[in-house]
Amino acid sequence: MSRIVYLNGDYLQEAEAKVSIFDRGYVFADAVYEVTSVVDGKLLDFDGHCARLERSLNELAMQHPLTKEALLTVHRELVARNGLDEGMVYLQISRGNAGDRDFAFPPDDVPPTVVLFTQAVPNLVDTPKAKTGIRVISVPDIRWGRRDIKTVQLLYPSMAKMMAKKAGADDGWFVEDGFVTEGTANNAYIVKGGKIITRALSNDILHGITRAALLVYAAEAQMEVIERSFTIEEALAADEAFITGASTFVMPVVEIDGVKLGSGTPGPVATRLRELYIAESRKRAV
Repeated sequence: MSRIVYLNGDYLQEAEAKVSIFDRGYVFADAVYEVTSVVDGKLLDFDGHCARLERSLNELAMQHPLTKEALLTVHRELVARNGLDEGMVYLQISRGNAGDRDFAFPPDDVPPTVVLFTQAVPNLVDTPKAKTGIRVISVPDIRWGRRDIKTVQLLYPSMAKMMAKKAGADDGWFVEDGFVTEGTANNAYIVKGGKIITRALSNDILHGITRAALLVYAAEAQMEVIERSFTIEEALAADEAFITGASTFVMPVVEIDGVKLGSGTPGPVATRLRELYIAESRKRAV
């Protein structure tokens, strides 16, 4: 049985969903997106994802096609129609189809294209990688300067992911001016002396929704968080490292550029934070 997807107000079989080749999301990557995790059939951090979506649309002067309430209805309907218990809902909004390829934005009366679909991810919560940790490599950060806007311009992160796979690792950490910015689809952290260190928010990194929630939970648990930049050398000397993202939650990093961190196994802080995030997110899911 194929998935039911959402396209511009209609629920369709995935094979029936069609988007024009002139859509600006296709020809210019002129689109933004969000990915919301689903656990126990409920949405995690939904308000945060909606707030970031609105920010991305505003930064690109793009229309807001649906209210938060309408988006919640569509998300829930897709989860129900596809019987999704554990996985993700992908949302993409492009500037639409003006009928031809033109660098200039289309007139205001051209409606945006809105697409949502579900993706089942078995063992999203109980993934074996959380017990073994992942390995990352450092990659020069040559992306554009507005990484805080969640656009579909993901070619270089995809290339970095493949660089990591070719090196026998799981992911890449971008490095700019000597400092780690973030992972290919996640925020980066190290732990030293029990203190959690992560880069401060700016245009240089994505304002992670999982990051925001986790920092709140960590503070409530009396864990110290320091928001500052760190180098790969500092990371190699850290007690632990980890990443956060909507599809990874909190994932321990056990190796960087071929060098094991500590014992080469997930550390207690990352393990505790993963447990904390999952427990609290389940309580607050909608």
